[in-house]
Amino acid sequence: MTSYDAIIIGTGQAGPSLARGLAGAGQRVAIIERGRFGGTCVNTGCTPTKAMVASAYAAHMARRAEEFGVTISGPVGIDWARVRARKDAIAGASRTALERSLRETHGVTVVQGQARFVGPHEIEVNGDRLRGERVFINVGGRPSAPDVPGLTEVAYLTSDDIMDIDTKPSRLVVLGGSYVGLEFAQMFRRFGTEVTVIEVGPRLIGREDPEISDGVKSILEAEGIRVVLGAAELRVERRGDGIAVSFSGGVAAGSHLLVATGRRPNTDDLGLDRAGIAVDKRGYIVTDDELRTNVAGVWAVGDCNGRAAFTHTSYNEGEIVAANLLEHAGRSVRERIMAYALYTDPPLGRCGMTETEARAAGRHVLVGRIAMEDVSRAYEKSETLGMMKIVVDRDSQEILGAALLGTGCDEVVHCVLDTMYARARYPVLQRAMHIHPTVAEFIPTLLGDLHET
Repeated sequence: MTSYDAIIIGTGQAGPSLARGLAGAGQRVAIIERGRFGGTCVNTGCTPTKAMVASAYAAHMARRAEEFGVTISGPVGIDWARVRARKDAIAGASRTALERSLRETHGVTVVQGQARFVGPHEIEVNGDRLRGERVFINVGGRPSAPDVPGLTEVAYLTSDDIMDIDTKPSRLVVLGGSYVGLEFAQMFRRFGTEVTVIEVGPRLIGREDPEISDGVKSILEAEGIRVVLGAAELRVERRGDGIAVSFSGGVAAGSHLLVATGRRPNTDDLGLDRAGIAVDKRGYIVTDDELRTNVAGVWAVGDCNGRAAFTHTSYNEGEIVAANLLEHAGRSVRERIMAYALYTDPPLGRCGMTETEARAAGRHVLVGRIAMEDVSRAYEKSETLGMMKIVVDRDSQEILGAALLGTGCDEVVHCVLDTMYARARYPVLQRAMHIHPTVAEFIPTLLGDLHET
């Protein structure tokens, strides 16, 4: 048995930075990876999908070239093999760089294979046993499929494999109208695929305020995407060479089916029961606000703890654990403000509460809104779809949250987020002088026109 100060299971976004931090403090660290280095983000999530979103955006803008006085001779085509090759090169470079960095870090031992607990601090990999004074679980998650009649009888795609298919779909049915499904829906529509999105709920991206959900729906429908909401009595079946999804009131047929209805943690093959590590009914590892499990000396970070399935939240959790261990910083997940983006075009940048959540929490709110067609930079770019919305507390003047749907808003949202972290009242941001012409310059304008609704 080989002993280490720390064992990290998984090379997703929390693991590598934590490994380097602990090793830099003089600790002996083992990091275990059973598959490709980098976890979901590098291999099947952020990096490859945003590379393909960029290709889809290029195609979309090429089709709009005439609007900008640019002449393109002939129709815009898609070379699917080159789209995939570009995506693979970008993801591959990230994966290779990460693995090289870990292997070259003094004090870090890279172990490849499936990790399974044999005790609270003992792990078996490839028949060898490792013991760690501290153990950090960073195993991520994977797509899950709903219990829909007929689904298990057809060859469907998930976000893990749709980017690697050999032939671009001619007709794609997307089951699930949330963040992952909508990004793929727009991407493939711009690649020339006929797309139908089927959502069982009454709205797309149901956690958002209705006006934001409706705005995203309008954007997608304007590009020719069929959206079906409130779909009940779902059933999947083969139809000729393709797949058909029937629902109350209709049917959607396609050459391919993408199931994008949720994810599950990669915790079912770790032997957690032998370590006594508690999980909830969905299989997520239960942690406290400092990411500690119920077993002393064992932490769970990233998607596997069920707190949030984002690259930035996973990385942040690695930072929290490292700061607490190495600096006795007393950091906690309670201190962070939830923020994320939907990478449709235009993107949605989100931080903090929605208006609906703020009202449910009993806050007296003021709301500022502006249509993107009234934002000069958006107008100059001919990117006028969407709207910006900000929510503040009437009494404390605290900024509670923002939903910014428009060009560049995945970046603009950070000026609101940073103000929230600074715990500054909204007049501080309202009085800031921003650069013209930018989208961000209209955040003070929003704050100068707040209303009770």
